[in-house]
Amino acid sequence: MKVIVVGANGQIGKQIVEKLQIDDQHTVTAVVRKQEQVKDFNNQGIKAVLLDLEGKVDSLTEAFTGAEAIIFTAGSGGHTGPDKTLLIDLDGAVKTMEAAEAAGVERYILVSAYDADKRENWNAEMRPYYVAKHYADRMLEQSSLNYTIVRPGGLINEKAQGKITAGIEAKPSTITREDVADVLIASLEEPSTYQKSFNVVNGTVSITEALKNI
Repeated sequence: MKVIVVGANGQIGKQIVEKLQIDDQHTVTAVVRKQEQVKDFNNQGIKAVLLDLEGKVDSLTEAFTGAEAIIFTAGSGGHTGPDKTLLIDLDGAVKTMEAAEAAGVERYILVSAYDADKRENWNAEMRPYYVAKHYADRMLEQSSLNYTIVRPGGLINEKAQGKITAGIEAKPSTITREDVADVLIASLEEPSTYQKSFNVVNGTVSITEALKNI
């Protein structure tokens, strides 16, 4: 499968790109926002393209043409204000959805946030972030794309455990960024995840088994 990773320079995005690069089942293109990031990926033998999520949909459509799947992991980051959160996490995400549809890319996987679909559970200090994720999720669910929305718990930088709990049984907890990357990759061709949205945290079941039972 020809996969484009949007937000490839992020902590999760980098791991996805590196894993797909050595996976003989897929080919990968990294989408980044700075020219030096393109060079960094190219130096690793990884194809990368420079795209602006605040730019025009047409540019995204052109870049997406020929791809078979989009994984969206981009985010404005914790150091920005609500304005950038809306422009990247919401509008930027929706632009990639529109571009995917226009380019004929059917498969689309979105990284959201734990319980983004439940307003009553949102952290008050992060409300703009949850608003952006909530409505990006809804736009994807209403699109024509074959989507999967992954809503990870608290993200931690530890070694992957390889075991998760997903869906309604995923109680508030944490998950390693590497496990999130593995969940996103495993979801690419797992039919049980098609047209599904689910929370995911580290747990006791293998990623393969957990996703088959979503």
